[in-house]
Amino acid sequence: MNIEYEEFETIEEMLLYLSTVAPPMKNYMPINSYKGFTCSFIPLSQSGGDLFLMLYAKGEMETGIHEFDMKTLSVTKVEEMQRADKIYFIVITPKRNTIADKAIETL
Repeated sequence: MNIEYEEFETIEEMLLYLSTVAPPMKNYMPINSYKGFTCSFIPLSQSGGDLFLMLYAKGEMETGIHEFDMKTLSVTKVEEMQRADKIYFIVITPKRNTIADKAIETL
């Protein structure tokens, strides 16, 4: 497995980046909070290969739905997705993530 990395200074900067590359009309994305990192893995190989980009920032987020405001770079934990003008991140804390484990080993 090959992993490329992009580190961000803050979680909010990483969320801003993910918000700008999200597919049009999609205002929610899953991300991981795992072993002291908040991260997202993007497959770089279109044919199902083993090349991934790990976007990450040091720090953890609470599991659940988080509303992100791109204008103010603010993150708020919410109970449901209500607004079309906001981006939502569904934070998952997996018990085990083998891709993340391999990526973290080589940081």
